[in-house]
Amino acid sequence: MTKIENTLIISFIIFSCMLLSFIMFSCMLTPVMGAAAENEIRIADNAGDWGHPSPYLAYGRGPGYLRMHFIFDTLVWKDETSDLIPLLAEDWQYIPEEEVYIFNLVNNATWHDGEPVTANDVAFTIDYMKEHPYGWVMLDSVDRAEAVDEHTVKIYMSGPYAPFMEDIGGTMPILPEHIWKDVGNPMDYVGPGAFIGSGPFKYVDFSKEHGTYKYEAFDEYYLGKPNIDQLIYVKTADTQMALQLGEADLASIKPEMAETLTEEGFVVIEGPHYWNKKLMINHNKEPLDSVVFRQALAYAIDQDEFVDKSLRGYGKPASHGLISSESQWASPNVPEYPYDPDKAKEMIESLGYELNNGVFTKDGEPLKFVVLVSMIGTGGQSMPDRDGEILKNQLENVGLQIDLISLETKIVDQKVINWDFDLAISGHGGIGGDPKILYEKVTQVPGTKASPNTARYNKSEELNNLFDDLMHEMDPVKRLEAVFEAQNVYARELPAISLYYPTWYYAYNPDAGVEWFYTIGGVSKGIPIPQNKIAMIRSNAQGEGGIEQTAMQTTDNAQDTPMMPFLGVFAILAAFCIKRSGRKP
Repeated sequence: MTKIENTLIISFIIFSCMLLSFIMFSCMLTPVMGAAAENEIRIADNAGDWGHPSPYLAYGRGPGYLRMHFIFDTLVWKDETSDLIPLLAEDWQYIPEEEVYIFNLVNNATWHDGEPVTANDVAFTIDYMKEHPYGWVMLDSVDRAEAVDEHTVKIYMSGPYAPFMEDIGGTMPILPEHIWKDVGNPMDYVGPGAFIGSGPFKYVDFSKEHGTYKYEAFDEYYLGKPNIDQLIYVKTADTQMALQLGEADLASIKPEMAETLTEEGFVVIEGPHYWNKKLMINHNKEPLDSVVFRQALAYAIDQDEFVDKSLRGYGKPASHGLISSESQWASPNVPEYPYDPDKAKEMIESLGYELNNGVFTKDGEPLKFVVLVSMIGTGGQSMPDRDGEILKNQLENVGLQIDLISLETKIVDQKVINWDFDLAISGHGGIGGDPKILYEKVTQVPGTKASPNTARYNKSEELNNLFDDLMHEMDPVKRLEAVFEAQNVYARELPAISLYYPTWYYAYNPDAGVEWFYTIGGVSKGIPIPQNKIAMIRSNAQGEGGIEQTAMQTTDNAQDTPMMPFLGVFAILAAFCIKRSGRKP
């Protein structure tokens, strides 16, 4: 053998050893790489328990609905825009002559237990929720539903219902008939079947004690497997700190920290003003039952002081018409109540009260109210504020005696529902979506549970008539006119008094793989929280035709392995050495 050949053989032996070492290292590394492929999103929350993530068991505020919506899909949905996009229904149409909606379902949707989703499931859900009212949708305008074939369903209306597509199509979770047909009382149903949906995530665990939720990706999801393997809600006292420590990937943050967190590499998103803090009023008690007195309260309240002191300037005064001033439905002529304590006193005096030593009295009794307060905030985050203190000072400034009682939000909610209160500071979202929210937050919707945010006020015939048009007028122009005037009358009647809109900020870790966003008008029927499930079931690009899917394929072909370049070099050297060794010297 020549010297060159000896060198090549030695090189071949050395390379073979290196290759063997690489193979052994790769084998040891494979489990580690597999573990790293399991990606998760952790959302920080300081309230924790929002009920079991099943339609009838989730707590009746936005965070409760969101915990459920990862598991259960609706017929249609919204992404960043207020436009509806396909979900379980790939297309739909409304036939005015027949007053019927026709939905054509996707043909590859399955339940988490493997059973196919069919039109029968949709028809069953309508029937079931008519028999067992579900607080988030109103079905009294729906006559019946009929499965035309396996993937086509007709929903027959008993009359026009203007909010149908967002309120029912985009909010009603579809139930699996094969499970729920045997459920007699949905409020008591906590069996495994209660968490079988067709959404992008499957239920894994909920700890009421610890306030944590865990979901895993549904591999067979009809729009493609989510790009997140696990979704986890973690309860923490300080959501912002959890984000900065790497314990969470999405969290609400203090507004003044937005710039700092941006510099630290987080993406900060500023929310629209679709959530309002408001003063609930027990209008069954004197003198709170008087429109004049409620208007006096509005003049006694300085909204700017709430924004400056309670929000530290991060917010804006609310419209007295309830609907967000940033909504496309906002009336341009809502009556206003500029801060005027003297006018408030004059109006109270007109009701027969006398001002003695700075306090209004009647028949020797001081005009005294108990105000219930809690730390409720948007997104379910408990946020300390000065609302109670500010309100107390403002109302005492016009001659009222005020006692503050601070309680947990859910206790305040229950007291309001039970009419066990005078005044209560509360709050809710939904005021950026369909104007049906105005009807819902004034009138107790028949067949639904009482809401702590609903005034349950039906004393104005004019307002009731406008609500009828708001709910049933199918002509967009005429409906908008009714919506505008309903806000104007609401602001005169003041069943409740909106105080302010906070400007809330969320921040997320962009390296976690999800680009979060606020939905125009709010998620579903108006939830102003940037936790839209669409963010986890699509690519970052949005096509005109709907959701673009990111397909992550795996293959057994050797050309897709990181060893391929080494194997190629190995083959070339082997062939060269064999060829050289076969030559004669």
